[in-house]
Amino acid sequence: MSELIIYGTMLSRAARIIWMAEELGIDYSLESVDVHKGEQREGGYDALNPNAKVPTIKDGDFILWESLAINLYLAKKHGGPLAPKTAEDEAHAVQWSMWALTEAEDNAVILIQKALSIVDHSEEKVSGAHEALKKPLAVVEKVLSGQDYLLGSEFTVADLNVACVLGTLPRSNVDISGYPKTEAWLKSCVERPASQRMGKMRAAAMKH
Repeated sequence: MSELIIYGTMLSRAARIIWMAEELGIDYSLESVDVHKGEQREGGYDALNPNAKVPTIKDGDFILWESLAINLYLAKKHGGPLAPKTAEDEAHAVQWSMWALTEAEDNAVILIQKALSIVDHSEEKVSGAHEALKKPLAVVEKVLSGQDYLLGSEFTVADLNVACVLGTLPRSNVDISGYPKTEAWLKSCVERPASQRMGKMRAAAMKH
């Protein structure tokens, strides 16, 4: 068994960690914890994550939860092109990760849940989510007007983390063509080979 164990399923935020692991080319194993079956409350899982949520990782003796924090940790530990090169870039990577969670994720989740018929949100709630996402999309569009990626000229963990959140929008049939820089950036992120491998694993999981 690999040293890095990822707890969750491909249909959870654990997929974000799979994308990062695939980018880094590191060995990992996925330990199924299906929250829809209540498995997060069985087998002592709460000893790993007292929130009884997924994902969680166990990297040797080190345990960490919260998907975007996990990706920041893995990028820093393993280095390479995804890791920020300076303290300033590292701070901006954290900034963008926190921004994705506070400014975009809740509304993006509403739309993907509706699109996949996971939760039957009201049309009013869905409409509100669409409206609320205009502001964060405009922020990304402005930043990308002068550079290819969120930290500059190269794809980093900042892009991966934000793309994990905004990447649900095309899957929710949300039209983001009014934000052409953002649309092109997101397309370049999700078409990366590591993301495509993750996507195939997620698609396979959806068939079962």
